[in-house]
Amino acid sequence: MEQQTIIEQAEAVMATTYKRFPVVLTRGEGCTVWDAQGRAYTDFIAGIAVCSLGHCHPAVTEAICRQAGTLCHVSNLYYTVPQVELARWLVDHSFADRVFFCNSGAEANEAAIKLARKYFFDRGQPERYHIVAMNQSFHGRTLGTLSATGQEKIRKGFAPVLERFDFVPFGDIEALRRTVSEDTCAVMLEPIQGEGGVNCPPPGYLAEVRALCDRVGALLIYDEIQTGMGRTGTLFAYMHEDIAPDIMTLAKALANGLPIGAMCAREAVAAAFTPGAHATTFGGTPLVTAAALATARTLVDGGVLENGRAMGDYFKTALEGLRSRHGVIVDVRGRGLLLGVELDREGAPVVNACLEKGFLVNCIQDKVLRLAPPLVVGREQIDALVACLDQVLP
Repeated sequence: MEQQTIIEQAEAVMATTYKRFPVVLTRGEGCTVWDAQGRAYTDFIAGIAVCSLGHCHPAVTEAICRQAGTLCHVSNLYYTVPQVELARWLVDHSFADRVFFCNSGAEANEAAIKLARKYFFDRGQPERYHIVAMNQSFHGRTLGTLSATGQEKIRKGFAPVLERFDFVPFGDIEALRRTVSEDTCAVMLEPIQGEGGVNCPPPGYLAEVRALCDRVGALLIYDEIQTGMGRTGTLFAYMHEDIAPDIMTLAKALANGLPIGAMCAREAVAAAFTPGAHATTFGGTPLVTAAALATARTLVDGGVLENGRAMGDYFKTALEGLRSRHGVIVDVRGRGLLLGVELDREGAPVVNACLEKGFLVNCIQDKVLRLAPPLVVGREQIDALVACLDQVLP
């Protein structure tokens, strides 16, 4: 079918919740995807920080095919081997003692919000359900996670959201101290804000947040949906400063493209989720957990994490060089292979120009180019994009 025909059919029958580029992608391998006309693109957004091993990684493909021929789905009323093995892997590689599986990042954050409130309810403090989140945060589009998202443009049209959510500037510990109280059950934040503009906290901020939560007895929730699974150069972003939370949420890169989310928590906190307190039909099916386990093992044992860290340093240095040549670049920030290039003008023309030259990049907050390629990206591919940006930037 012709590419334009596919686009026209989509416009006729699909909900218009996305502003899509006029490209129909049909296959992928590594850091490259191809459209319906056979044109190749180097992917520097990786499904929005999802395909960290690249497209159609052999280990993940093999795990999916093997599991699909064995057992795809049973109810969570029963145990399955891939789910148990993935939970064990996550516990062994993080601060957490327990894992709850679901289908997406929004669902993982829903579970985190519910767990924080249930924790205090079980402790005889049902009135303690106040949550403090950050301006410019993004935690999802369900009504609960929307309530925790500090961007009015995303919340617009869906009022009233859930009560007792307050927002403070990300990185401003004094504002957080003024807002947190004895009624606060949790502080919820992304260690690096993704959708908010690739915003990094100042040094020491996470330690101060942890100390504040400990002082008032509140829980600390890290949304690592975009930063987790090696994206920032360590397995989880909290590891850069060794400041662990009480609850952590994961999704995106966990299964390299299959739909999965995970909420990981300390034992004392996770104990509030007793049978019947929370559930999901499709969370952690054998198929997706088999893919996630193959992804996790390849990430750590296959040298992918180390490559992502090295390429992140190389990429950021190259982008800083671009900044020295182009006054349009206001800032280069981020960690590992989650990088943001802030411009002094709208970024959409740059994104479109890159698309024309065969590169997929993304613009967030109107002026920030977000670059989150697969962690298997190489120097030649980075150099090619930097050369492209050198041509298309004013």
